[in-house]
Amino acid sequence: MGLVGVQENGSGEMGRKNKYKRMDSELTEFDDDNLQLHEDRKNTTRKYVLACAVFASLNNVLLGYDVGVMSGAIIFIQKDLKITEVQQEVLVGVLSIVSLFGSLAGGRTSDAIGRKWTMGLAAVIFQIGAGVMTLASSFQTLMIGRFLAGIGIGLGVMIAPVYIAEISPTIARGFLTSFPEIFINLGILLGYVSNYAFSGLSEHISWRVMLAVGILPSVFVGFALFIIPESPRWLVMQNRVEEARLVLLKTNEIENEVEERLQEILQAAGITDGEKYEEKAVWRELLSPSPSLCRMLIAGFGIQCFQQITGIDATVYYSPEIFKEAGIENDTKLLAATVAVGVTKTVFILFAMLVIDKLGRKPLLYISTIGMTICLFSLGLSLTFLGKGQVGIAFAILSVCGNVAFFSLGMGPVCWVLTSEIFPLRLRAQAAALGAVGNRVSSGLVAMSFLSVSQKITVGGTFFIFSVVSALSILFVYKCIPETKGKSLEQIELLFKNELDWQGSEVELGDVEQLVQKE
Repeated sequence: MGLVGVQENGSGEMGRKNKYKRMDSELTEFDDDNLQLHEDRKNTTRKYVLACAVFASLNNVLLGYDVGVMSGAIIFIQKDLKITEVQQEVLVGVLSIVSLFGSLAGGRTSDAIGRKWTMGLAAVIFQIGAGVMTLASSFQTLMIGRFLAGIGIGLGVMIAPVYIAEISPTIARGFLTSFPEIFINLGILLGYVSNYAFSGLSEHISWRVMLAVGILPSVFVGFALFIIPESPRWLVMQNRVEEARLVLLKTNEIENEVEERLQEILQAAGITDGEKYEEKAVWRELLSPSPSLCRMLIAGFGIQCFQQITGIDATVYYSPEIFKEAGIENDTKLLAATVAVGVTKTVFILFAMLVIDKLGRKPLLYISTIGMTICLFSLGLSLTFLGKGQVGIAFAILSVCGNVAFFSLGMGPVCWVLTSEIFPLRLRAQAAALGAVGNRVSSGLVAMSFLSVSQKITVGGTFFIFSVVSALSILFVYKCIPETKGKSLEQIELLFKNELDWQGSEVELGDVEQLVQKE
């Protein structure tokens, strides 16, 4: 009987091999089909989320473009409108100061009308401001345009990283949330190129064309609003749970994880069993924070301030003045040198974007702050002791390019990534807005005081001060910034609630859970 069985399957061991081979083949074929479906879904999801991140970041081109273009346009504005040095400082720095009002308003606006439509509002306000600046015939009118543009930029800068963090899958959140900083750098480079391209026009026309070109990126935001979805986390806060589920289905690579992720968001928002989200006094909680929220605020607000008080905007806004101090006299050569700064900044931000989810946030911050400290100190040495010869010029350009390179490796992108991911859902928009306010105030103070301070203690002396501040930022990163790589937004909230030494937060939560289970 057994022999018949063997004969039916072939002879001896060979028969068994054939049988198992046939079953393995069927299983492999089934797995291949599933694998192909999974790969197709993964590719579609990645392209969709990538497109959302790109479109959401378009407003950030405006900030970068303004920073870059104003460094050269101010030369022609001064000659055309005959403004004083103090007026130059005010004109350059007021946009950063005014943008804080946009960022503050953005927290409430994004909670009220949504993340997506806040982006549209930012683009419209900026377009109006840029139009006023382009047609300005006096310093006063120019200031009105700068005021409006600042409001629009404040809204856009605050909301983009929050939106991207809320739609991104955990594994790629750092990469995608870096996009706003990438687009800021792209805008800076475009501003520098615009300066160089239109510097040959008359004094009356050149700066107007430079400023008018900045309107173009915001036009594309209007098209983006019809493509990108609303944030699923905002939809949950509005009790639009089914719509949030549909967005999560589009933005998560693994369909089975959608319900799990949705439940995490519901729990974080304080919604269970379809109960409507009850809005709390957010600002009251921010002004009287719990210990965990206090750690979040110190980390988020502090890193935003350090990003600016280390002098990056002074380096970018006033790069022509820095190079002039080093010995370059010709206006066209000055603007050509600034293009090198823009190219360096853009290249290194692209590199940071590729490694932020592999190396982590904190290692990049260490590399960035240490490198910036060295470059700022070397720039101070160059401007103070090397004079205006060829060696001094070369060393100054190398130091400036090195500073913006190290900034773009860490402090630039990681700052916005952290502040978009460390706060709880119910507080995220307005807490991130508070961080953006710190960023914009610090930027404005640096931009509006750089020329005056440089006259008192020299340009080189000013960069010695920046190098000291940058050295302090290294200590701040060590003491106050946790590692958030590989954790969901909801897990990061739990990370800050841990009363243990959270400087050791580079350890994954899963590892901690395993250790607890073993004990």
